[in-house]
Amino acid sequence: MYLVTARYSDMRTIGQFLSEDSALKREDTVVLQTDRGTELGRILANPAPYTPPPEPQKQQAQEKPAAPQENAEAAPAPEVQPPEGTPTQPAQAAPGKVLRKALGEDIAKMREIKCKGRQTEAAYCKNKIRELNLPMKLVHVEHLFGGEKIIFYFLADGRVDFRELVKDLAREYRTRIEMKQIGVRDEARLLGDKERCGMELCCRGFLKSFEPVTMKMAKNQKATLDPSKISGHCGRLMCCLRYEDAIYAEFKRKLPKKGSRVITTKGVGEVVNYDILSQTVTIETDDRRRLTVPAGEVTGRDTSPRPQEQAQRQSSNRKDAAPAKGKNNSNGRN
Repeated sequence: MYLVTARYSDMRTIGQFLSEDSALKREDTVVLQTDRGTELGRILANPAPYTPPPEPQKQQAQEKPAAPQENAEAAPAPEVQPPEGTPTQPAQAAPGKVLRKALGEDIAKMREIKCKGRQTEAAYCKNKIRELNLPMKLVHVEHLFGGEKIIFYFLADGRVDFRELVKDLAREYRTRIEMKQIGVRDEARLLGDKERCGMELCCRGFLKSFEPVTMKMAKNQKATLDPSKISGHCGRLMCCLRYEDAIYAEFKRKLPKKGSRVITTKGVGEVVNYDILSQTVTIETDDRRRLTVPAGEVTGRDTSPRPQEQAQRQSSNRKDAAPAKGKNNSNGRN
């Protein structure tokens, strides 16, 4: 028995499947038995020998033999309960199965479903949505290869009562109907193709789950804050902003903060800017010169007051001292 990793469904799901055919190879199209039904998929890696997981060991109760009693009925064995606090492991779901390598007629059948059947089903569903006046937008229709189920993906702001719609669809197509509400990122995964970088959308290519992306990540990377330039097909911040955020955050911690005064090999000054990738710091000296020095040449922090602060402090001291001196003279004359 072999274990095969394959991608299937219009949502680009990746799963593992058991196969008895060791001749399968990467990029082969196969017919799969998934938890949804019979589907076509594409193999992502060559088959690997499958080793079934070990069965969990059952805890056996150690009981002391009871003393023999005359005319006593045999008592049933007590039920063994695991000690309190023992973690229980849920049973692992068995992988799916590779039924066979897809034939030319299988691929032709799936192409016909996508080109003709899906368009007809989408048009019928949209008409019913308008007739029932439902607050939802149909995004995509997925018709399984085996015909066990038709999945309708839709967008909506809240919960939608689509029971009447499901009845109409089931009556029309005589199969199981699933209505699946999705978000804008899932919409991009279903309908998107290439991003502005020229590569396939990350959500279609390899992302299995969507992690939050914040504006702080864009600021750390000195990216433009124009939403039209840092947003993807879904209208949200691009997922790629998250990939290098940890590195940028780590490099940023090694640099002094803006506004702090530092001592460098080229002089003392206030940090006015820094470059995270090149690890350089721009300082402004007391004589208004700007110098760019590597972070390694920052030898310490300058805690002494600035010349301007010293001058202001001396001036303030002189102003405070003048009235006191006049007051003493006045007392002397009296």
